[in-house]
Amino acid sequence: MAYRVELTDRAARDLRLLFLHIHAEESDAAARWFNGMEQAIETLSEFPRRCPVAPESRRGQVIRQLLCGNKPHIYRILFRVTAKDRAVLVIHIRHGARLPATGRA
Repeated sequence: MAYRVELTDRAARDLRLLFLHIHAEESDAAARWFNGMEQAIETLSEFPRRCPVAPESRRGQVIRQLLCGNKPHIYRILFRVTAKDRAVLVIHIRHGARLPATGRA
């Protein structure tokens, strides 16, 4: 059975800013890359626990990460899985070169 994939307001904002940053409206290649990012997020509906635990994870709150892209343009999609609700909550999208988030991810 598939999981429902949801984006927090922060993750949705991250995605919008990424779209603007890569100029996806003006470049077919950038638009294809961005669409691939969205498709990668949707793959979390099946077997989201296949992804490793992220460095931001803390006791009592497991945060996982899905890597998307090719060097040097790798992005980390940070998310939580709620088995009870069968939901995946994408909480943040970060460039892979950035240090792990501190505080709330």
